[in-house]
Amino acid sequence: MYWYRLTPLDILLFRDAKPFTPGERAWAGSVFPPNGHTLAGAIRGLLGEKATLTLKGPFLCYETTLYFPRPLGFLGSIPLFPLDWLNDNSLNHALWDRTRPCPLVPANLDDLTQVDIKNPNTRQYLPSDVILNYLKTGQIPPQDWACQHEGEKSPWQVETRPHNAMKDGTRQVKDADGYFVENAIRMLPNWSLAIALDQQLSTPTTLRLGGEGHQVLIEACPSLGQQWDSIQARSDANFQNPDRSVGYLVTPGVFERMQNNQQAKCRSWPWEWKLAHTSNPNQTPGELVSVSSDRAIPISTRLRDQNDSDKSIPAPQVFAAPPGSQYYLNQPQTLFQDQPQAPAKVKRWRKLGYSQLLWINLSSSLKVRS
Repeated sequence: MYWYRLTPLDILLFRDAKPFTPGERAWAGSVFPPNGHTLAGAIRGLLGEKATLTLKGPFLCYETTLYFPRPLGFLGSIPLFPLDWLNDNSLNHALWDRTRPCPLVPANLDDLTQVDIKNPNTRQYLPSDVILNYLKTGQIPPQDWACQHEGEKSPWQVETRPHNAMKDGTRQVKDADGYFVENAIRMLPNWSLAIALDQQLSTPTTLRLGGEGHQVLIEACPSLGQQWDSIQARSDANFQNPDRSVGYLVTPGVFERMQNNQQAKCRSWPWEWKLAHTSNPNQTPGELVSVSSDRAIPISTRLRDQNDSDKSIPAPQVFAAPPGSQYYLNQPQTLFQDQPQAPAKVKRWRKLGYSQLLWINLSSSLKVRS
C-alpha cells in the first residue's frame, strides 16, 4: 500500500446523503471526512480509467503524524467497561434489557466525580503514538487526552455560505430557486487527509475532490505507512490472544443485512456477532458483550447501468457506525466481510476502507476479571 497526504487548496464541499434541490430544501448539509466512495471516485477520475481500487482510510494527519478518532468507550478520560465484567461494581444489582448490549460503567464509580466532559482542551483526535500505546497497554493515560496542537479537538471549521439569485432588474431574491445555504469545510493549517492505495500515483499532483471543482494537493508520505504498519502489527498480535478484547473502529463501519422481506437493514455492530448474554434458553450465546457508539453516518452511493457504465442512479442509503465506536468481546471475532465466502458486494465495502478495526487486549490493562 502507498500512503498519501491530501492537503486542501481551498474549502471542500461534501454534501450529505439527503436529496437537495434549491427552493425545495434551502439548506445543503455537509459531511466530513469524506467517505471511501467519494475518495475512490475522485481517484479514478485522476487515473482516467475505471480501476479497481483497494483503499485504507480516510484518516487525518497533522504534518506527517497520523491521527485517529477518539475511542467512544471513554467518558472524558475515564474508560468504561461492561457491567458483566465488573463483579464488585455496586450497579450489578440493576436490571437491564438482556436483548441489548450490556451497559457500560467505570470500573470505579468514584471516578465519575472527576469527569469534565466539557473540557475544551480534550483531544477528539489522537496521534498514532498514543493509539499504539493504547493497543499495547489497553490504557490511555489522562495526560494523553490533553491537546498538544491546534486542531486536535476539531481539525476543520465549518463555513456557512449563502447563495442568492436576484430577480432581473431588482434587488430582490427570486421566489423560486432563489436562495439556499450550504456548509463548506476549511481544514486548519498543517492538517490534511491521509489515505493508502494499492496503486502508486505520480506525485505531487492535484486532485479534484468534492463539489464545485475544489482541489487537494496529493503528496506521497511513506512515514504515514510506517506508523500504520506498527499499529496494524500490534492489532494483529492482540487479535491472536483469546481473551477479553475491545474492537476499535477507525473508519465508518457498514454492517448491513438483508431481511426476509428483502429490505436491507443496518445497525451499529456486525450482525454476525451474537450477544454473550441471552434473554431465553433457546438462544446460543456469542462473544459480544457491549457496544459504545454514536449517531449513524448516512452514506449515499450510486448504481451503475450495466449496459452503460457512464450512467448511474442513486442507490438506497446505507447507515454506518461512526469511527471511534468500540465493541467489547469475550474474545476477538472476525468480520463476515473479511471471510473468503463473503459475496463480492460485501467485500467491496472493505476494499473501500470501511469497517477497519483495531484490537485492544485488556489482559494487560485494568484488571476486570470475573
